[in-house]
Amino acid sequence: MAFTVTPRGAGVRFAVHVQPRAKKPGVDGTHGDALRVRVQAPPVEGAANDAVIAVIAAVLGVPARAVHIAAGQSSRQKLVDVDGVDAASATARLLAP
Repeated sequence: MAFTVTPRGAGVRFAVHVQPRAKKPGVDGTHGDALRVRVQAPPVEGAANDAVIAVIAAVLGVPARAVHIAAGQSSRQKLVDVDGVDAASATARLLAP
């Protein structure tokens, strides 16, 4: 399976694989069928989730309030919803080198 961005209402949904405590935060390609997101925050008290939201919002150029973790709050594997973007532009921005 390949990474896919699915249209959902006024936005999109996609899978994310989180790597906490990374040296450098950012999007780093894919991990199976999920987008790999590296964050410096540890996976405690929602810190890594907040960091994932910040990284995705910055890459997609949307406010952090437009990014929501739909499933997997306490897991490395998450489903993320983003409002205000379409699937084509989200895919292009997330997978840009």
